[in-house]
Amino acid sequence: MPEQGFGNLKTNRGCILPELRFAIRMLLKQPGFSLIAALTLAVGIGATSAVFSLIQGVLLTPPPYQKPEQLMLVPTARTDGQKMDSPRGWAAQQWMEWDKEAKSFDGIAGYDWTFNFLIRNDGSQSMQGMEVSNDYFRVMGLKTAAGRGFQDSDFGQGPVKAILLGYEFWQRTFGGDRQIIGKTVRISRWDVPPTVIGVMEPGVRFLPSPRAAKEPNYDVNATVDFWVPADPNPKSLKAPYWNVVGQLRDGATPQQAQQELAVMTAREAQAERQFEGFAPQLEPLTDEMNRDGRRILLLLGAAALVLLIACGNAAALLLVRGLQRQQEYAVRSAMGMGRVGLLRQVLTESLLLAILGGAVGVGLAFGAVKLFKVIAGHAIPRLDGVTAGWAVLGWGLGVAVLAAFIAGVFPALRAFRLDPMEVLKNAGPKGTAGIGERRLLQGVTMLQTALTLALLVGAGLLIRTMVNIAKVPTGYTTGRILTMSVTDVQSWSSWGSFHRLALERVAALPGVQYAAFAWGVPLTGNNWPATLEIEGQPPAVKESDKTALPLRAVTPDYFKLMGMALMGGREFRSTDDNKAPNVAIVNRTFADRYFPQGDAIGRKFWMNGRDKPGTEIVGEIANGRTDDLTQDASPEIYLPLWQATAFSKHLVVRTTADPRAVVVAVQRALRSVDPTAAIENIKTLEQIRDESLASRTFAMNLLTGFSVVGSVLTLVGIYGVLSLSVASRRRELAIRSAVGAQQKDIRKLIFGEGFRLIAGGVLVGVALAIVLSRVLRSFLFEVQPGDPATLIIVGALFVGVGLLACWVPVRRAGKVDPLEALRYE
Repeated sequence: MPEQGFGNLKTNRGCILPELRFAIRMLLKQPGFSLIAALTLAVGIGATSAVFSLIQGVLLTPPPYQKPEQLMLVPTARTDGQKMDSPRGWAAQQWMEWDKEAKSFDGIAGYDWTFNFLIRNDGSQSMQGMEVSNDYFRVMGLKTAAGRGFQDSDFGQGPVKAILLGYEFWQRTFGGDRQIIGKTVRISRWDVPPTVIGVMEPGVRFLPSPRAAKEPNYDVNATVDFWVPADPNPKSLKAPYWNVVGQLRDGATPQQAQQELAVMTAREAQAERQFEGFAPQLEPLTDEMNRDGRRILLLLGAAALVLLIACGNAAALLLVRGLQRQQEYAVRSAMGMGRVGLLRQVLTESLLLAILGGAVGVGLAFGAVKLFKVIAGHAIPRLDGVTAGWAVLGWGLGVAVLAAFIAGVFPALRAFRLDPMEVLKNAGPKGTAGIGERRLLQGVTMLQTALTLALLVGAGLLIRTMVNIAKVPTGYTTGRILTMSVTDVQSWSSWGSFHRLALERVAALPGVQYAAFAWGVPLTGNNWPATLEIEGQPPAVKESDKTALPLRAVTPDYFKLMGMALMGGREFRSTDDNKAPNVAIVNRTFADRYFPQGDAIGRKFWMNGRDKPGTEIVGEIANGRTDDLTQDASPEIYLPLWQATAFSKHLVVRTTADPRAVVVAVQRALRSVDPTAAIENIKTLEQIRDESLASRTFAMNLLTGFSVVGSVLTLVGIYGVLSLSVASRRRELAIRSAVGAQQKDIRKLIFGEGFRLIAGGVLVGVALAIVLSRVLRSFLFEVQPGDPATLIIVGALFVGVGLLACWVPVRRAGKVDPLEALRYE
């Protein structure tokens, strides 16, 4: 019992400062307890603070647009309600009419994604940009940070004369040099170098361009590198190539705007047959931007479970400490401290512990954010915007206060209900607990067990998912394959000679087995979405009736390089160029779907109407999961690259050993053909495979880590509850021994208590896991959220490990000396 402080506490009940000083002295008096309790809370606070930093950076930070909540994207939907086979844009004739007549909008603008290369003598640099209509910046509410924006004179047909740089690209490429404004830059495929007219404000990212989403350089979450003016061509006003965004008028609702545009689109379709079958489906821009980011909320839920488990441990520690100090509380009450003052003092100590834990937890959160940036990769959109700043500090403080309340409420209420006379009359050994306290601690521990099991089941389901994906036959090999995007940035006239000579020199390198160019490398998401008509299928009545399929383009040796088996016909030849008839190779799924009764080889399809020459199918390859390892093969068409002439594509190289060993040699060979060629995105195919699973891998790693932390905290809690039970029941155990109970009976008694504690928590945890694991459904593959095998295995393993935590208390109970225990009592 402390010898100082009672006078001050008694005379300054309304003053918190003496209570704070006293609480600090009490925590310093037991540094071991204080450190353990603070670190326990720090783990939970750090986990939630780190995940909050992701949410704050990805979901809560508004985009740099004026009135972003009023910006609406206008994607296309089919009028018959069926799913779109491939994305489709809008005709300029349509959205220009909307802009003039729609009363629900302040403005409507068209845009599209584009990419190009900044030509440099030592290797060109890729750049992503946007082509925007005249009203785009006004609709979005964007302003330049330097220079000027586009003027009416910048728009028109012919070569692009003006270019606006993105702030981040300007800093990264030109070092923030303002002198670049007014100068020209060399851009690939542009005959006239454009003049830099300004620099946009920082933080401006792309709007989605679904038709371009399969391009190799497409990254909707990146900041925009450049903008160029785009004026609708009067000769192609009906071509559906534009993406559309609009800003609602003040007071207008998305429902009103949707209805108005639907009426206008239906009227346009009656006048123009090309517009039939499609309708607008408005979507708030902020909803689309946060679609992938909302998965982070799952991590916040898992972190919250860890926080609850940590708070449970801290509450148990504080409750046990309160039991050790109950005589002190009784004396202080007898000397005049009211129950409210006692309650305040206990909560003050809890708050100090939580603030200490919060400070350490925020420090852990700063480290965790850096770790997330390393391991998350492509799993979290706009990760470059995530920082651990004042918002995280504020969150940590708030969570610390919440943790103080959760962890301190039970000890505080027990102190509040304390009867000082009863405690002093029955003064016994410190650290004992009655049946009520033991039941409370058992309830807390069972809750911890249930929450931990829910985390473990989630981690187990994701681990099983990754195992299942690893077993899936891909239809191609991923080992010893190097990929890199390679682009000839000079004129189209040198395209063929560059690529043929590049393949010849790379294939001749030591350690290289095969080399090929490919548009549409597996798991990159790259392909051409195309609409076509297939021989034997009924002619399309309207545009929406045409078949939409992904196209890929490759050079000879690609299928041998990838290990994709030829099922019939022939592979591509070097003579399949623009002087030869158009040919294609299809996969087995294509042949089975469109020619189920016959052979696909020799059949044709048309991409520009049946009145034009068709493309003949000359080969059939085995199926491969080229888009997504978790989805069955879909129909695919491969074209010869010498006929398709893709601008940017991958060089794919199969090696005899580690593919990374030939990177320098391959780059040198390409530079020898053209020093200005752009060589980027150098990765092995195994790295590409891992990136395609990034979201699942990240979720699995996080849940596994949280599960391990939760398990350790829970096992410590189980150990502590049983240890307290043994200490509090020494007299009972001594009497049992005195009347003939054997040591094995005593051990069985405590072991049974531990088993009931663990089994009860596991049963509740299984029920909780079945409910909570449903949020993982989008991550799972060939395993259901309530998978019985996972529940049984995880539950059995935790019971086994939990029983090991019981071993020390059980062993201690068996060694109780009845004479010593009764004499002590």
